[in-house]
Amino acid sequence: DLSLPNGTPVDTSSPASSSSLLNRLQLDDDLDVETRDLFVTVDDPKKHVCTMETYITYRVTTKTTRAEFDLPEYSVRRRYQDFDWLRNKLEESQPTHLIPPLPEKFVVKGVVDRFSEEFVETRRKALDKFLKRITDHPVLSFNEHFNVFLTAKDLNAYKKQGMALLSKVGESVKYVTGGYKLRSRPLEFAAIGDYLDTFSLKLGTIDRIAQRIIKEQLEYLVELREYGPVYSTWGGLEVELSEPLEGVSACIGNCCTALEELSEDMTEDFLPVLREYILYAESMKNVLKKRDQVQAEYEAKLEAVALKKEDRPKVPTDVEKCQDRVECFNADLKADMERWQNNKRQDFRQLLMGMADKNIQYYEKVCVTFGDLAGIREVYFSLK
Repeated sequence: DLSLPNGTPVDTSSPASSSSLLNRLQLDDDLDVETRDLFVTVDDPKKHVCTMETYITYRVTTKTTRAEFDLPEYSVRRRYQDFDWLRNKLEESQPTHLIPPLPEKFVVKGVVDRFSEEFVETRRKALDKFLKRITDHPVLSFNEHFNVFLTAKDLNAYKKQGMALLSKVGESVKYVTGGYKLRSRPLEFAAIGDYLDTFSLKLGTIDRIAQRIIKEQLEYLVELREYGPVYSTWGGLEVELSEPLEGVSACIGNCCTALEELSEDMTEDFLPVLREYILYAESMKNVLKKRDQVQAEYEAKLEAVALKKEDRPKVPTDVEKCQDRVECFNADLKADMERWQNNKRQDFRQLLMGMADKNIQYYEKVCVTFGDLAGIREVYFSLK
């Protein structure tokens, strides 16, 4: 059946590559670009060496037409701990919303150099995506702390102002939510929780397998790099075979280059997206737990009212407020879950199509190399 349910005919022509198919599919996703009024980018990482520490800062550039901003354009420098401060303030002030995850701060010592160009660039991309997630959110993008993060020249002054209040709020929230236990999670949120558990498990498995594949590719790459020059050395000893042997060495060198590019693409493009969504799922689980705590508090208050002997003409105000919080949590969580699912579909569609393209390109290069080897074989046998 070459038509959609509404009668629209389907174009069955095959695209030239998965990238061209992706461009075709992304047309609808980019329709709202013209309506956006806030654009944020993270670039220009710089290394700072001080007496007590060494750290990296990134330039955060903002262009906007919103009335909440005094200027149309800002440029400030921020380090990782500033991004972490922003995320904590968003979690504190917007508890009903899903806050995008940050890339993990710590790396295994001796395995990854956190000041290497590759690591800094990977982190820059992740921080850029973090801010773009917030910018695209209809509520988080208007948060006052986000405004401060984008515009303040000295962020330390704002950090000191909020430290005491943050500790008090944290203690009060812990006290309030610690004494209640939810009877049962509503079916729709139970389904979300089950989905997140399964999603995290499957994605974690893919992440481990992908890392093992990359490790094996890099080990194979080391062997190839030692293997190719042997033929060049051999060619220097036997003049009649020098041409085909040099050809074999060159072909192995081409295979090395192609495999190195494929491994870099998986390390820099594939793995970070997997890791981001593993962290994203954990963030969603945390919001779900907060929702459960508020519902548990509401159920406890209702039960306390029901147990009181005196008749009350209406539900106490604090119970109504708690009910409003539950409804607010439910609405915000469902909206953010839908937005997250849309982003996930788009990101993984782009990720998997890109990975398919990279693998196709790799095998095309290797096939050309083997074609060259076939020609070398003919030269070899003509010499025999």
